[in-house]
Amino acid sequence: MTVRAVAAVDLGATSGRVMIGRIGDGRLGLELVSRFPNGPVEREDGLHWDFDALYEHVVSGLAEAVRREPRIESIGIDSWAVDYGLVKDGVLLAEPFHYRDGRTTRGVDEVHAVAPFAELYGRNGLQFLPFNTLYQYRVDTRIADADTALLIPDLIAFLLTGQAVAERTNASTTGLLGVESGRWDVELADRLGIPSSVLPALVDPGAMIGMVRPELAERIGKELPVIAVGSHDTASAVVAAPLSTPHSAYISCGTWGLVGIELTEPVLTDAARAANFTHERGVDGRYRFLHNVTGLWLLSETVRAWEVEDGSTIDLPDLLAADSAVTGDVPLFDANDPSLSAPGNMPARIAELLGPEAPSTRPAFTRSIVESIAKAFADAVQTASELSGRELDRIHLVGGGSLNRLLCQATADRTGLPVLAGPVEATALGNVLVQARALGAAPETLEGLRALVAATHEPERFDPR
Repeated sequence: MTVRAVAAVDLGATSGRVMIGRIGDGRLGLELVSRFPNGPVEREDGLHWDFDALYEHVVSGLAEAVRREPRIESIGIDSWAVDYGLVKDGVLLAEPFHYRDGRTTRGVDEVHAVAPFAELYGRNGLQFLPFNTLYQYRVDTRIADADTALLIPDLIAFLLTGQAVAERTNASTTGLLGVESGRWDVELADRLGIPSSVLPALVDPGAMIGMVRPELAERIGKELPVIAVGSHDTASAVVAAPLSTPHSAYISCGTWGLVGIELTEPVLTDAARAANFTHERGVDGRYRFLHNVTGLWLLSETVRAWEVEDGSTIDLPDLLAADSAVTGDVPLFDANDPSLSAPGNMPARIAELLGPEAPSTRPAFTRSIVESIAKAFADAVQTASELSGRELDRIHLVGGGSLNRLLCQATADRTGLPVLAGPVEATALGNVLVQARALGAAPETLEGLRALVAATHEPERFDPR
């Protein structure tokens, strides 16, 4: 079999990457082409993404990818969920807001006054998160002027191709996609004063969105199709999580920790709603039945604050090695406490939650963070098992968190289940696999795709102690 190549654009809440994916002859691999920072920027009207810079990084990265690998056949784009750009007459009206912007608080109150959360859960199956897109739409005064609203991967695809679509896995995070129908809930949008005319046509992973516009093809160096992948980064990550049995849980761990299981039918019970478990769409019509847990955001924000305090860079591996030497129990805090959701001064806010037991040394303080995240993971795994009636026998932890051996071991210890860590680049691999399948270069089933991942990316096993 000839080795085939595609380009994967993988955008996270703190950084983005463009990668070359190669598949064939029993091979599945990635080559990093470019990595660039991403994060919130404060403007006069609130917290935004520096989208112009982000898009320029994407186009430049694609040009470099084609230069390195002329055999690239397509482009796939995934990113974080819920945030969007408004387009009118083919032009982006303004920088997309950041999901941590405070304006959404008013949106929550206004939406729930029209449609209480219990009703919303029955319609969209989503856990309550104050930044879900429908809350943002409700308070966005510009939306009435727009022709269409596009989530971040769809927005980049539009700028590349001129085709405005909504990929279904990411559309499911808006709160306006019917949990059972998989179609836009136009009636709900109308009740909430959200113009349904801005909701674009839905497509599934594997669909061709369109060809790169001629002027961009000239800059990139090749005329290429953009193929819809699981454009919500977690949807792509779960494709490449090598779930070996229906009794496997997964944790996609980066800025957030997405903890759950894969289902073929939703669990729309009062208990699931009370536990704040969500039903996000996955590839091939699966449901990602999961709970959002605050992940490595707590650690990265803490380290960032210490670096500002010290005026120098902190080596995270060295810090984690020092954490491993901390003996005895450390105090825990609620990793999901709402007070920890905004950027800035994270150590002080965590110390306030820990109270007088807050550790005085940085290694012990960091150990409290890691153990608190692991405790939140363990609680979510247990709840997923109880709500689904499915006994779980292992956890696949993928994403950047799989490199944090302290976190992997703490998760195994607190769940009593073996943790299989890796692949690190699960999101990009899932992106590549869906593109390759659309091109006829990969197995047709999810099980076949995961078997290929398992054969080419052996996980590290952490057994509970």
